[in-house]
Amino acid sequence: MSEFEFTMSLFGLILGLALAEGLGGLARALKASHRVRIGWPTALLGLFVSADVVTFWMYGWSVRNLLPLSWPVLFGGFLVTAIYFIAASLVFPDDPEAWDDLNTHFDKHRRTVLGGIFLCNVALLICVGMLDALPPFDLRRIVLTWSFFPVAALAIWAKDRRVICACLIWLIALYPLSAVWR
Repeated sequence: MSEFEFTMSLFGLILGLALAEGLGGLARALKASHRVRIGWPTALLGLFVSADVVTFWMYGWSVRNLLPLSWPVLFGGFLVTAIYFIAASLVFPDDPEAWDDLNTHFDKHRRTVLGGIFLCNVALLICVGMLDALPPFDLRRIVLTWSFFPVAALAIWAKDRRVICACLIWLIALYPLSAVWR
């Protein structure tokens, strides 16, 4: 087993659990959808968190040759993946039927979820910058990488759900855009 395989066994496990937690929450909400309204904000938040977890996993692969096996890497990676897990677990309530409308749950937890994802991306950017180099400031990177931070910050601090949903749509659109814009 290589150092990367050892390291990613921990990170991959926690990231996989984060995805399972988010999907489990979605499944519970869908099962209760005859009694509770899911709403666009919650659906967009769940899609955003899932896409970001998968992207973080992909970044782990891209820096595989740069990551040393060390306590700071393992503990730092644990902290980041734990934040992803907690964020994913807060998108949907444990008991959707306890809520009339999941938009109320969204309003209660979205800052924590978005703040956690924001922190994970800051940590990723710092890590990549320390191991390799910060992404360049060309048009593609400004749109795909650097626009994430002000838009995510706006989603964290905005009070209007329409603004938050617009931010989430932008953030979600960055993932498929990065796949086609080479």
